[in-house]
Amino acid sequence: MATLEVVNPGWEWNPKYTFSPAVRKGNLLFISGMTGTDESGELVGPDMESQTREIFKKMDQILKAAGGSFDDVVQTTDYITTTEGYRATADVRREYMKNGFSAATGVIVAGLLRDGALIEIDAVAVLDS
Repeated sequence: MATLEVVNPGWEWNPKYTFSPAVRKGNLLFISGMTGTDESGELVGPDMESQTREIFKKMDQILKAAGGSFDDVVQTTDYITTTEGYRATADVRREYMKNGFSAATGVIVAGLLRDGALIEIDAVAVLDS
């Protein structure tokens, strides 16, 4: 039976967290929901495009640490607090998903845990064994 492998691209990780940046089981990689915060934990901007760009930057780091790329992403889920600025997130997807788009779901939510966050995204990737 395959064991659960935590994937952390070298980030400082607070031991009080009860989740991992990503976990791999076999060839499946599950990337935790992320908001657009920088290395210091601060939101990168007040707009959805900036926050999405930071999320995809962090996802790229995780994928590379797991030996993958955005070509391996098969599903994303966007949790958004507003539709204002949401169309701009498509441009960010095009920058990172150059060889086709994953399946995707968008959900409007009343709020996110990170104060000021407009979007949170999680993903699933299928990696080569």
